[in-house]
Amino acid sequence: MQAVECSKLVENVTVNILNRIHTDRFTKLVKRLAIFVSSSHLKAGFCLIVLSMAFFVPGISSLQPMDRDEPRFAQASKQMLESNDFVDIRFQGDSRYKKPVGIYWLQSAAVKTAEYLGAKDAQKTIFFYRIPSLLGAIAAVLITYWTALAFLPRQSAFYSAALMSGCILLGAEARLAKTDAVLLATVLVTMGTLARAWFNSIKPEVFEAPTQTNILIFWFVIGVSLLIKGPITLMIALFPVVILSYSERSARWMLVLQPKYGFIIVALVVLPWFLMIISKTGTAFFSEAVGKDMLGKVVSGQERHGAPFGTYFGIFWFSFWPVAPLAALAAPYIFRNRANDSVLFLLAWIIPSWIVFEIVPTKLPHYVLPLFPAVSIAIMLAVENHSLSLNKLWSRLIVLLVPLVPVIFLVAVPVGFWILDRVLPVFAIMFLSLSSLAGIFAWKYIKNAEIKPGIVLALASSLALTFAAYPFGVSQVNSINLSKRLANAVQASTCENPKIATTTYREPSLVFLTNTDLFMTDTQGAAQFMSESGCKIVFVGSLLEKEYVDLSAKSGVKQQLLQLVSGLNINSGRKVDIAVYVKLP
Repeated sequence: MQAVECSKLVENVTVNILNRIHTDRFTKLVKRLAIFVSSSHLKAGFCLIVLSMAFFVPGISSLQPMDRDEPRFAQASKQMLESNDFVDIRFQGDSRYKKPVGIYWLQSAAVKTAEYLGAKDAQKTIFFYRIPSLLGAIAAVLITYWTALAFLPRQSAFYSAALMSGCILLGAEARLAKTDAVLLATVLVTMGTLARAWFNSIKPEVFEAPTQTNILIFWFVIGVSLLIKGPITLMIALFPVVILSYSERSARWMLVLQPKYGFIIVALVVLPWFLMIISKTGTAFFSEAVGKDMLGKVVSGQERHGAPFGTYFGIFWFSFWPVAPLAALAAPYIFRNRANDSVLFLLAWIIPSWIVFEIVPTKLPHYVLPLFPAVSIAIMLAVENHSLSLNKLWSRLIVLLVPLVPVIFLVAVPVGFWILDRVLPVFAIMFLSLSSLAGIFAWKYIKNAEIKPGIVLALASSLALTFAAYPFGVSQVNSINLSKRLANAVQASTCENPKIATTTYREPSLVFLTNTDLFMTDTQGAAQFMSESGCKIVFVGSLLEKEYVDLSAKSGVKQQLLQLVSGLNINSGRKVDIAVYVKLP
C-alpha cells in the first residue's frame, strides 16, 4: 500500500508541475536557455558533458557484469594485468582474437590508474573496466556537436548532440565494458573531418579547410579505430567518399586530407602491435579475427544472433528512443532535399552502411549505432528549416512513441519484478511514472509544432527512464544477479583464497568475479577436484547435485552446503538453482 500511495503522490506532484510548465513561459524559458548554452562553444561543451554524465553515470557501478560479451572483454583485460602480457589476448586458457587489442589496452590503463589511486580490489571491479566506454560515450556526444557544426548553426548543433545523449542504445553502451562507445567516437571524428573537407571543396568561400591539427587527428583516430574494432570505421567512411566522389566526378576533394602522409600515420599506430602479435602467434590472430569472426558474421548468424533483413529498421524505434519518432517526421524533408550537399553527405553516411548491416546475417542492436549521429543531424536540419511533417495523421500517431515506450515499461517492469523477485520496485515505478508524464507533454508540444520544447521534455522523459532502468531497475533484480551472488557466497565463506570449480553454470561473468583459473567441469571432475588438497569451493546445478554428492562421498570428502543460489540465467532464459559446497578442513 505504501508503494502505491507513494507512486500516486509522485504522479500528482508531477502532473501539477507539468501543467504549470505547459505554457508559453516554458517555451520562452527553453529559448532563453538554448541561447545561453549555445552562446559559446565552452558553454555548449560544458552543458553537454553535464547532460551526458546525467544520462550515462547512474547505475554504472551497481550493474553486474552483463553476460556474455562484457565480462569476456573485461576478463581478457584483467588477464593482461595479471600476466603483464599486453600483446596476447586471452580468456582463461583460450585465445580471444575476435577484436584487436585497443579496447583491452584502454581498460587495462583505466584499472591500473584506479589501482595507483588506491582503489581496493580494482581488478575485480567492473566499473573501472567501463570507464573507457563512459568516456567514449561522453566524447561521442561532444564530437556529435563538433560534427554537426559543419551542417548546422550552433544552437541546432547543440540539440543534435543532446539528442544523442538521450539515446537509449548509447546509454546502454556507455555502461558496458565493450568497444562500441569508443568506436562511435572514432567514427564521429572521421565523419566530421570528411564533412569539412567535402564542404570546403564545394564552397571554399564559406567553409574553411580542415586544419593541420584536424588532419593529424583524423588519420591518428583511423589508426586507433583499427585497433579498437578493425575496419568498421573505414567501411562507414568509405561509402561517403565513393558516393561524393562519384557525384562530383572527382576524388580531388580528398587531397586536402593529405592521404599519402595519412597512410604513414595509420601505419605507425597499428603496425607495432600487429607485428608483435604475428611474432607471438603467427597467423592465429588473423585467422580467428578475420576468418572466423568477421567473415563468419557475413556468412551466418553467429552465437544465435541471426536475424532477417529489416531487423535494424524494426528495432530502431526503440534503440534510438526518444529520437526515432522525430526521424520519421524529418524523412519527407530529407527525401525532397536529397540532392542538397548536406543531405547528400548524411544519406551517404547512413544508407549504404545500414544496408550492409541489414544484409549481414549476424545482427546486434549496437552495430548501427555509428549511424545514429547522422540521423540526429538530419532531424535538426529539418527543424532548422521548419520542415518536420506534422499535419498528417501518421505523423501525430508516430510521435505517440515518445510516451508509449515508458508507459510500456511502467506496466512491464512491476510485473517482471513481481514474477522474478516477488517485490515491487517503488523507485523504478516513480521514475517510470515521471517518464511517462514527461513523454505525454513532449508529444503535445511536438504535435503542436513546438519542437525544441518538445525535445527538452522528451530528453527529460529519457532521463527519468534512465534512472528507472539502471540504479533502480536491472541492478536491483536479485534473480538475474547470479554471478554476483555466487561470488558473494565465496567471499562469505571462511575459505581463504579458494580454488573454485563449477559444473552447469559457466557464464563469463562468473570467471571475472571469482578467479581466472575457475575450473569448468562435470560432476565427476568436480568431485575429483574437491578431493584434492587445499581450500576448495564447488558450484553444482541442482539437477546434478545428488550425483555430485554421491561421487564426493565415495572419495571420503568432507564438505558443507554453504548456500543455495536460485535465479534466472538471462542468456538461456532458464531458472537455475546452484548449490555452493565448501570443503571442510
